[in-house]
Amino acid sequence: MTERALVAPICILAIIAVVTALYTAASVLAPVACALFLIALVWPLQQNLQRFLPKLLALAVVVCVVVLGFFVFASAATWGFSRIGRSVIADSARFQLLYGQLADWLEGHGIVVAGVWAEHFNVGWLVRIAQGVTARLNTMISFWIVVVVYVLLGLLDTKTIADNARAALDPGTASVLIDGSVQTAAKLRRYMLVRTLMSVATGSMVWALSAVFGLRFAAEWGVIAFTLNYIPFIGPLVATSLPTLYALAQFGSPQAAITIFAGLNVIQFAIGSYIEPRVAGYALAVSPFVVLFSVFFWSFLWGVFGAFIGVPITIAVLTYCMQSPSTRWVAQLLGPPGRIPNRDET
Repeated sequence: MTERALVAPICILAIIAVVTALYTAASVLAPVACALFLIALVWPLQQNLQRFLPKLLALAVVVCVVVLGFFVFASAATWGFSRIGRSVIADSARFQLLYGQLADWLEGHGIVVAGVWAEHFNVGWLVRIAQGVTARLNTMISFWIVVVVYVLLGLLDTKTIADNARAALDPGTASVLIDGSVQTAAKLRRYMLVRTLMSVATGSMVWALSAVFGLRFAAEWGVIAFTLNYIPFIGPLVATSLPTLYALAQFGSPQAAITIFAGLNVIQFAIGSYIEPRVAGYALAVSPFVVLFSVFFWSFLWGVFGAFIGVPITIAVLTYCMQSPSTRWVAQLLGPPGRIPNRDET
């Protein structure tokens, strides 16, 4: 009984220690996690190129693809945020006046929270957000340089690590590690393919909706919706709120802003809650509570990158748990309601 009584406190202390280590060593562990994620995505390309190219040349092509992908994505996000940010700065006086008038209108209709909102929310707050996002995108360059180096070294040693695992570990443990890695990589590739397709669909529909309603910077809002859609829950929330606030300033009409807000939410709901789960299939299904917790938990530990990588990490953990009978209950507990997944399901 004494030993059993110590299990819970020991587990709690172990969890606290792991979380503290993840938070403290974020600058070291976050690039490693990102590199492993990218290696899982590009490893099939590396294998296919090695069939007719020397290994180092194939590696150079893959690294160039990774760098080009990051450059295009970062440039698109920076372009969208910076253009809207410059517009807000240029028209800051007019926007502040419109928001002040809205606050007065709300006060006149008995909404007492309007005064508090007007006191704390102003155009300067929006400007600081836009500037902060742009600055964060710029500081991520050093982060990605480290990631590219890890990807380069990891692609060189992937097959060697697998061979060493088979030689150093017993067959059961080696099978769990290697099979879990293969299945995790396949699921992550599928996850990113589905997420990219849904992001393109979301961005296109946001652009179309903005253009139909005459909202300025329709293309920029579409690009922002595309980039933010890679972050579950938080990204769509921001991508919906920012155009609504801008519409309120541009049109000066709460009715127009509410209409645009409703349209954007219909898009997010239709794609995120109906289309995406059916395209992703059961293999990528995770409890919505677990998804939300993963986003907030990893964003607390690693910031914006943590919000992006949280769901892939959860998918990886659940996939590894499915490889062993002793931990399979974790995957079954945290998975979606319905049938129990098979061990080899991808």
